[in-house]
Amino acid sequence: MTKERRITTSRRRFAVSLGTGTAAAVAGCLGADPRGTASMDDGGSDDGAGGDAAGGDTISDAADAGATVGMIYALGGLDDRSFNDAANRGIQRARLDYDVAFANEEPTSIPEFETTQSALSASSDPAYDLICCIGFLQADALSTVAGEHPDQQYAIVDSVVDSDNVASYVFREHEGSFQAGHLAGLVTARDVSVGAGATVPDERTVGYVGGVDSPLVRKFEAGYRAGVDYATADVSVLSTYLGAFDDPEGGYAAAAEMFEQGADVVYHAAGGSGLGVFQAAQEYGRYAIGVDSDQSRSNPRYADVILASMVKRVGTAVYDAVEETIDDDLDTGSTTALGLAEDGVALVYGTTLGPVIPDDVRDAIADSGERIVAGELSVPTDPEAVN
Repeated sequence: MTKERRITTSRRRFAVSLGTGTAAAVAGCLGADPRGTASMDDGGSDDGAGGDAAGGDTISDAADAGATVGMIYALGGLDDRSFNDAANRGIQRARLDYDVAFANEEPTSIPEFETTQSALSASSDPAYDLICCIGFLQADALSTVAGEHPDQQYAIVDSVVDSDNVASYVFREHEGSFQAGHLAGLVTARDVSVGAGATVPDERTVGYVGGVDSPLVRKFEAGYRAGVDYATADVSVLSTYLGAFDDPEGGYAAAAEMFEQGADVVYHAAGGSGLGVFQAAQEYGRYAIGVDSDQSRSNPRYADVILASMVKRVGTAVYDAVEETIDDDLDTGSTTALGLAEDGVALVYGTTLGPVIPDDVRDAIADSGERIVAGELSVPTDPEAVN
């Protein structure tokens, strides 16, 4: 049975323990531009086409395009090496396959979602065939804007908006997170020393770092806790929420505190904040599990501590919405749910550490996945429901 322990991130402790040089290095995690490099391609684990996140065809080419799409990204913007970048790979793939023109919009606050959605909806030069809203925080604004522009088609990823002109795409994140927890539970119960990390004998502790505390992000924690519990008994699960998806310093501080308390593996569902989790894992010589994209590819500098990533096929949802728009077949007014059975989520092993994960661990995780798909394992969506 998992033992619940929650921690609060201490920024003061973080500042004291890092020192100026390391703090600058963490802050610089978002500074390097990987766009246009192979590291942005999930190598088949998502849908990645790679390419320049800014877009090859500019929006000025809209008149000659197969479709014109407005992309409104979640807070944290592009170059998060996770959720937003996965969505961008979807529109990049559509650009290559269908000669789609698109505009990237990166709001920096929740009020900007409605402003940006309204501006794109009212635009006539170009007129958008589809506006894709990435992230659950856009749902409230879109509920209003979609009603004001009934002839405009929208897609929202990670939430449901009940409107006749909105196609909603959601994921069963708890199912993939169960497998992440299953892996973490199996690792913490063993004496492991591979890559740049090692487990701490006899501690049997793992961690979870969430971004914004919300029902959706808590689904990740619920599945993770259930997977840990399924793997082994008497494991402590530390958890905390940062309140942001673009705070790598906070991610570092939270994970560092967990590692100091004996955690062998920390799983994050925190967007760009997760970069700090990886750096802490590397510095403490422990392990991490990424999210949304195969983060051993999008963050190769940390591949020696990333055991796996719980990928969400965010880019597939974007690509499908664009393709259906071009075919005049977008299923607006409906919700598409993607889980393990639909290959909408999956646990993808890291490029460096994956090959050394023992076969019996892989077999156990494959078996739990099959049981979930078959309905033999029910995965909770609320962490409070996990014993």
